[in-house]
Amino acid sequence: MRLFATLTAGVALLLVPCVAQAKGTLTVYTYESFIAEWGPGPQIEKTFEAECDCDVKFVGVADGVALLNRVKLEGTSTKADIVLGLDTNLTAEARETGLFAPSGIDLSNVSLPEKWTDEIFVPFDYGYFAVIYDTEALKTPPASLKELVEGDSSEKIVIQDPRTSTPGLGLLLWVKSVYGDQSAGAWEKLKDRVLTVTPGWSEAYGLFTKGEAPMVLSYTTSPAYHMIAEDTDRYQAAAFSEGHYMQIEVGAITTNGASNPLAAKFLEFMTGPGFQDAIPETNWMYPAGKMDTALNPAFDKLVKPSKSLLFSSEEVAKNRKEWVDEWLDAMSK
Repeated sequence: MRLFATLTAGVALLLVPCVAQAKGTLTVYTYESFIAEWGPGPQIEKTFEAECDCDVKFVGVADGVALLNRVKLEGTSTKADIVLGLDTNLTAEARETGLFAPSGIDLSNVSLPEKWTDEIFVPFDYGYFAVIYDTEALKTPPASLKELVEGDSSEKIVIQDPRTSTPGLGLLLWVKSVYGDQSAGAWEKLKDRVLTVTPGWSEAYGLFTKGEAPMVLSYTTSPAYHMIAEDTDRYQAAAFSEGHYMQIEVGAITTNGASNPLAAKFLEFMTGPGFQDAIPETNWMYPAGKMDTALNPAFDKLVKPSKSLLFSSEEVAKNRKEWVDEWLDAMSK
């Protein structure tokens, strides 16, 4: 009887992991700031897990461009069901990999300044790139991209690398949309104002708030964080006369994830209040879907771009390598 009891206990122990594994799992690749303790990830994970009775596993990488690079490197062996945090500057290139599947979801909740019809990539937020400055360290911020490029080289800015960071790529495209064929010359002038180039947004903004530089590349919505969370107007966005480059962030199902029913359910959830209500005051961007709560009045105080600048995803895919090489060459001189 002792042997039987031992065997029975052993069988019972073997069965426990099987029961635990029966719960569905969704693996989501995203950028690190999304899943930071102050980001939207923890709140969204908790809300979706309660709704789906599943386990959500977030995997973080430095930033959006690095996110696409990782998925391309892993190819068809990727563990990701969902990739969350690419933007429209990367969607054409991502589509060409063949590693993403149609979402198959209802897009009626999607709300953007322009109509959205993409069958693969689903927006979850949007915003506008901006130079954020410290009002205590810089009394007269640049009023245009031209003033930033040609301004006092002692007044430094921290920017991000366009090879790994979506904000870094956004600045590259912002310069290209304003300067066109003269972009290389603009970068050669601007490099004297660049304190350092970081792999991602988090490192750059951290250096800025530590006082290492009076300016940083971020978003027009970044000051809302300081107003709401820190009750200060110290950090502000400079309004540029040429307009501001727009970013629309998206989520998508991988071809591997297409067989996981939780993937489409997550994208559907992503366009609704359970996800969208978390975006404005954790990811500090504008919501791209349906919310149950109103935006904090602090968002009414933010810079409203006079013009939205945005290349098509196809044009970016066609020219990105050439434009990044141009940036590298100019910054190395």
